[in-house]
Amino acid sequence: MFGHRLLKLATWPGERRFAASRYMMETVQRRKLSVLLKGVAATAEGQRRGIHADWSWETFAERQPVTDYDHWRDAVDQGRANGGKPLIQSPVTRYQPTSGSTSSIKWIPYTRQFLEELDSAISPWVVDLYRQHPRLMHGRHYWSMSWVPTSLRESMRDDINDDIQLMSLGKRLLAGATQSVPQEVSLARTSDDSLFATLAFLISDRSLSMLSIWSPTFGLGMLRAMAGWREELAEVLATGSWGRRMQGADMDSCPWSPEGAELLRQWDGRLNADFFMALWPSLALVSAWDTAASGPWARQLHGLLPQAAFQGKGLWATEGVVTIPYQGQYTLAYRSHVYEFQDPSDGCVYAPWELEPGQQVMPLLSTGSGLLRYKLKDLVAVEGFNGGVPVLRFLGRAGTTDLVGEKLTAPLVGDAIASLNLPARLTPVCTVAIDDSEDGLPGYVLLLEGDGSDAARFAADLDHALQQNFHYQLARNLKQLAPVRCIIHPDMRERYLHQCRQRGMIEGNIKMESLQHWQGALPVWLGREGQPVTGQEVAL
Repeated sequence: MFGHRLLKLATWPGERRFAASRYMMETVQRRKLSVLLKGVAATAEGQRRGIHADWSWETFAERQPVTDYDHWRDAVDQGRANGGKPLIQSPVTRYQPTSGSTSSIKWIPYTRQFLEELDSAISPWVVDLYRQHPRLMHGRHYWSMSWVPTSLRESMRDDINDDIQLMSLGKRLLAGATQSVPQEVSLARTSDDSLFATLAFLISDRSLSMLSIWSPTFGLGMLRAMAGWREELAEVLATGSWGRRMQGADMDSCPWSPEGAELLRQWDGRLNADFFMALWPSLALVSAWDTAASGPWARQLHGLLPQAAFQGKGLWATEGVVTIPYQGQYTLAYRSHVYEFQDPSDGCVYAPWELEPGQQVMPLLSTGSGLLRYKLKDLVAVEGFNGGVPVLRFLGRAGTTDLVGEKLTAPLVGDAIASLNLPARLTPVCTVAIDDSEDGLPGYVLLLEGDGSDAARFAADLDHALQQNFHYQLARNLKQLAPVRCIIHPDMRERYLHQCRQRGMIEGNIKMESLQHWQGALPVWLGREGQPVTGQEVAL
């Protein structure tokens, strides 16, 4: 398609800069910090914090503390309420919502400078995509729009949650011409209507060549929703009318596809590769998270779409980008933000040019949004270098659960689960730390998706594996922790995602994690039809 050629041409200069300066990373990073400090020091907030425009890298690292969102919350809230440039001298185009595993909604200022930084990561990724997967040139793409909760939609700007908006204006216009789903679907009054409309457009597009989403569980949820809504979707596609859907949304068009409608009407609703190969014969690539706890779900999604290659996402957060898939490696997006890396074991902070293979570190970002030394609670392993630029593999969330001093980490729990040799019919969803687990004691609950009656055995095996950790074993011996419990259900993933949404997390951005802490008691989960759960699920 002509639009793809133009987009590739527009992103080519950014990719050339990325490739050419890989052995000059330190120079690039020091220059970026100098520009960033000038913008921050010019604001009232920067002056209040004592930021100086002429700081060197070393002075910045010495005088600016490591931060999290709470350090910036008041200034951001004031900026949202009163306008202006709260953290840096760059116009704010919008405030992007995000959330953590246990935190409420955070609002990240997307400034013009910050968007330029994201564009510097997208350009080399896009060029490399076309280079490695030339079939992408011959069809339309879907780039994820992650659904915000329905309750936030009244405050949404029309560009608030569309991944294409991360590009510069010119590239945005070109990319928009290659898309299967119009941006307007994000303006529906409910998340369900946005998802329904997205599916209608995707089903109608026989030329679809790329699905780019974030969480593979979001992709699986889309396919499952397609099955559940197949009769209603078939009616919409057969008539070209939304019917009861998209009420109040500014949508001038509705897809019309008799062929898509007929495929849906012949489908029994079971998720299988044959149906999706018939639906999207030109699909060339699926892009989604595929590392750490997302791995099993990525393999499941790819199994349903075998006609396409699969590419893992780099490490992106709403607060910024860390790595991009480039030349087959997760390469640091060194031309985007200012990067440092903290060793979680001793707190030492390293510049990116000081990293060595084998290290496990957490990224600190200083970005064009005005956030400085902002800690992402992600753990990455240094695998090597692409030119002079670190290659980093995402290991999982870096937080420690410490209900009574047991000090468990996501990688430790992930290794313990891997030692269980679970049968293929069972997939780990999460291990949840609960303040009130059993008999008034805190403890851990392993959630598995699938069919089986071996919950007690797997619980005992995991408890045994975790006791190889000194602090966990001591807590169990002192009867500070209840024994591990295990709950198996064929729909566990959806129930887990429902709980994440209930805790304020945003659909589409929910990353599968091997370990989470949910405050209070484990909630009573309801069946899909609203009936209380029974049997081995009753503990939920």
